[in-house]
Amino acid sequence: MFDGRETTSRPWRRHDLLHVAPDVWAAALARCPSIADLPLVQSWADRGWPVIVRRRFETEDPGLAPIGLPLPPAFGKRRLALLVPPGGVLQRSSPPLLHVATRVAERGWQSTIASLLALGARTGVEPSAFGSLMWQHQTGLPYLSPSSDLDVLWPVPSGFDVVSLVFSIAELQRRAPMPIDGEIVLADGVAVNWRELWMSCQAADRGSVLAKTMEGVRLLDIASLAGVGQLV
Repeated sequence: MFDGRETTSRPWRRHDLLHVAPDVWAAALARCPSIADLPLVQSWADRGWPVIVRRRFETEDPGLAPIGLPLPPAFGKRRLALLVPPGGVLQRSSPPLLHVATRVAERGWQSTIASLLALGARTGVEPSAFGSLMWQHQTGLPYLSPSSDLDVLWPVPSGFDVVSLVFSIAELQRRAPMPIDGEIVLADGVAVNWRELWMSCQAADRGSVLAKTMEGVRLLDIASLAGVGQLV
């Protein structure tokens, strides 16, 4: 038993950030020596840096927490996948809000971020950061580069007009100096890429869009989303 560690039975959700106890981290690396030898990895937990909850692979133990982290571009940009026991998690948190993470973004991004925050204020959906911006904010390591996307999560409540939101993001993308990437996260945790949903909404059949869950991917019927009936 780990005092002060994760003891709840809440289901894991993609993009949640976990701080892993250093001893548990060391044990996880001992089972994956090829990962343990990579730069920065050995001291990751000791530095207090988080890992992220990822999709679970089909063959993985459902009793363990599926976690991952990407190395910065200067260290190979490799994406690493590990498993840790829930009792080894010291803290679980949601991704940082976009307005908090923006402090590490370059000046050329600030206008677009301000527009996205204004969109969030108008719609009542407060966006969060993930991807390179989030990792640089969390670790101080150089994840952002001139080719980076701006990755944003939009957690929406049930019945929210998702279609209007993705069309508004698309309008901001036309003026943005960087690609805006990210997901619309529905109330049940299912997530869809905003751009793929936007493109599907413009298609003649408007059939389905690829959705991500903790267990994998599936097709989501676009007709089930609020706002579709407004399309002409």
